Amino acid sequence: MLVLPDHELLSYSGRIDFEDRKAPVFVYAGSCVRLRFSGNCLGVIITNHRSYGSNYVGYILDGVQGKFLLEAGGPAAQDEERHGYCLGRNLGAGEHELLLFKRMDACHYFTLHGFELEDGSRVLPPPQMSGRRMEVFGDSVSCGEVSEAVDYVGREDPPHDGEYSNSWYSYSWMTARRLEAELHITSQGGAALLDQTGWFCGPDFVGMESIYDKIQYNPQLGVLKQWDFQCWKPHVAVVAIGQNDANPVNYMAEEYDSRQSRSWRRHYRVFLERLMGLYPDAHFVLTTTILGHDAAWDRAIEEVCRELDSPRVHHFLYEKNGCGTPGHIRIPEAEKMAEELSSFIGSLGEDVWKS
Repeated sequence: MLVLPDHELLSYSGRIDFEDRKAPVFVYAGSCVRLRFSGNCLGVIITNHRSYGSNYVGYILDGVQGKFLLEAGGPAAQDEERHGYCLGRNLGAGEHELLLFKRMDACHYFTLHGFELEDGSRVLPPPQMSGRRMEVFGDSVSCGEVSEAVDYVGREDPPHDGEYSNSWYSYSWMTARRLEAELHITSQGGAALLDQTGWFCGPDFVGMESIYDKIQYNPQLGVLKQWDFQCWKPHVAVVAIGQNDANPVNYMAEEYDSRQSRSWRRHYRVFLERLMGLYPDAHFVLTTTILGHDAAWDRAIEEVCRELDSPRVHHFLYEKNGCGTPGHIRIPEAEKMAEELSSFIGSLGEDVWKS
């Protein structure tokens, strides 16, 4: 029995490309689909579109988390290059619940072609959502990159090829779960604010200014596609940009009032004003993370926050902001960040969740 992706009882979350409802494309980390069903076995059919690295998909089946390695595919992989993956056998009688999610950022996209259930199985209504909505614009830390390398807490990253990256353990998703909010992780590893800076998609680096309004944004994976902001609007948007911006030159730290530094602050303000126009009822939390970076970038964010002088815009610093670790954020560190961030958002009051 094949459950096609356009089945009315499947529940999706995240910026997903639904141009073809029977073949949705998952792009952003944390994008997910929920399936409740009865039956004894479960499989999924996927086409992988790979840019770099080893690509894994995550899932939680009846409360137990797992992952599977996708066939390599390629940037121009076609739908006929689909592969089936077994997620469970001998599941037993009764109801089961699956959350299939994108562990990684746009190092790859994948197309979902459906779920395989044994004959006689039933698809059941999804659980109710709280109605709260949250979005995070950020970089690899917001995606949960290298989060599972728990032996390297507070240390540089170990050698890795994607196996440690897991959006489920990002501070972003941990915060959303604490707040019972649906989440869009509009984030990309290596992203800075501006094009030609940061680390994503070199040598012609792509920044958040060219990512935030896209559904497909990796030029190595084909045609870029615009996102329709009318599809979904958050109550709370976290903007966690300002860490990769020091590459190739840490100009904000070298000379805070240089022309380049002033230009960054101007671009950052314009970026925020665009988002505020797109989300006229949302609250914005401006921040970076505990990943090591010069405090001049946080000073710049604070300056822009003061200039905007809006009751909807807030600047937040973690206890160990910018000095917590030289490597990516591991699970225990993300848990502490999520505790602090969710507490701050909670302090804004219940009204932030009202449209």
